[in-house]
Amino acid sequence: MAVRMINTKSDYAGTLFRLLSGLACLVIVAIVALILANITIHGKGHLTWAFLTTAPEQGMTEGGIFPAIYGTVLLVLLMTVAVVPVGVMVAIYLSEYSELSSPFYKLTRLAVSNLAGVPSIVFGLFGLGFFVKFVGGNVDRLFFSGSLTFGQPAIVWAALTLAVLTLPVVILTTEDTLRSIPVELREASLALGATKFQTIVRVVLPNAVSGILTGGILAVSRGAGEVAPILFTGAAYFVPELPHKLNSQFMELGYHVYVLSTQSPDVDATQPILYSTVLVLLGLTFLLNLLAMLVRTQMRFRLRRNG
Repeated sequence: MAVRMINTKSDYAGTLFRLLSGLACLVIVAIVALILANITIHGKGHLTWAFLTTAPEQGMTEGGIFPAIYGTVLLVLLMTVAVVPVGVMVAIYLSEYSELSSPFYKLTRLAVSNLAGVPSIVFGLFGLGFFVKFVGGNVDRLFFSGSLTFGQPAIVWAALTLAVLTLPVVILTTEDTLRSIPVELREASLALGATKFQTIVRVVLPNAVSGILTGGILAVSRGAGEVAPILFTGAAYFVPELPHKLNSQFMELGYHVYVLSTQSPDVDATQPILYSTVLVLLGLTFLLNLLAMLVRTQMRFRLRRNG
């Protein structure tokens, strides 16, 4: 009898927990749906082809946002090119070469974990001090006779700052993927006479491609919407020209939203532009993620077909 009462209480507790957890999931979905619906309702009216393909005009209440779209895409691409190779190499060392009990491994993991918890505005100040002033200033002194060329805010420094910001995401995701690959694959490769380097390149990495691309997708999602790191390193308030050099300043959708919401003298005039810009930013982020997921799916299909 006592056992039956205990089982009944456990069933009630399990049912209650399942309902509460399901309710929490519904709350999250509802919040996201409300946000998307609010942005879509207020932003679709101003979303025209001219708005997407023309440059803004002085005062920011006329014209379009094409330079901001172009700058955002270019920034994310440069960031991805910079962060993925470095993050993968660090993850390979942590997974394949270092021992879990070694002090260097523990120190590196601690540094990565702490880097992931640093506020984004700190990365902006770091990018200004290290990339713009130190690296860019020294490049100007060595190669441009001290003229101001790279020692100023530029898209390359903004991309590298975002790369540092998203580096922990790529490292941790890739390392977890590499560790999930069966040890038997490595042992079989080594038993057949392959070196450790050949095993990593020809056996481990091909099986970890999907996880590496997942880390890249997460990095894109994180970097595309960040504003604080690029405030001091390259984003500009009004630059209707497209960035055509690595040392060019650029417009960016997130920063454009920040400017419209805080610096506009006419809130009523900029509110439709603000909502439409946010809608474009969300759509662009989803599109970049979708493209990355399509590439990941295609590579998975090729690996399965070749395997």
